[in-house]
Amino acid sequence: MSSSGTAPAYRRLSVDERRSQLLHHALGLFAHKSPEDVSLDDVAVSAGVSRPLVYRYFPGGKQQLYEAALRSAANRLEQCFAEPPAGPLTTRLARALDRYLAFVDEHDAGFMALLQGGSVVETSRTSAIVDEVRRDAAEQILTHLQAEAGPGSARLRMAVRTWIAAVEAASLIWLDEGKRPPVSELRDWLVDHFIAVLTATAASDEATAAVTRRALAMEKSDGRVAHLVTRALPVVADAGHLLGP
Repeated sequence: MSSSGTAPAYRRLSVDERRSQLLHHALGLFAHKSPEDVSLDDVAVSAGVSRPLVYRYFPGGKQQLYEAALRSAANRLEQCFAEPPAGPLTTRLARALDRYLAFVDEHDAGFMALLQGGSVVETSRTSAIVDEVRRDAAEQILTHLQAEAGPGSARLRMAVRTWIAAVEAASLIWLDEGKRPPVSELRDWLVDHFIAVLTATAASDEATAAVTRRALAMEKSDGRVAHLVTRALPVVADAGHLLGP
């Protein structure tokens, strides 16, 4: 009731608004249940609408709703790696990972269901949507590295896509381990992991070495890379005998 004692005016949602509302509630349910355990009735109850209304927007039933919800989640995940191309690369990566891991934290069970596969509603289309997220994230990172696509960057592209796979796997393991270690430690470890993968690849690929030198030149003398080097040097020094006399 409003202050004048009259009921607030009812506002009919537009088609796009209603669809967004239903997808919002579907994602909320997928965040806590596997896709096969979510019904259209569940979405209707969560959104406070009738079951026929849900079918009106998703006549293909749960499969269509799941694919639409997955596309919505994919769009959000793709946006996680969107960063202004300024400042140290590791700072940009850390901000992107903060957003990515916040999504994982918020949609824990749903994230596992979306990415682990094996769902009864999984299809080639849903697998393609998930793969698109991985490829888009890799392309955005390559853009931050100012890397040119082409034969000379094959190893660099492989290194970046391998790291994307590691981020995904680490996120799933983090959920399986009860969200331990703290998310900030997981983020910092993943940034260190990226630098390690990039450096190891640069050691045997000149194209990657050129990109790595350019990226490291932007890092601060007391920043993340410097701290990683400081921590890693004692470990390398202990294996100094491998370098010979």
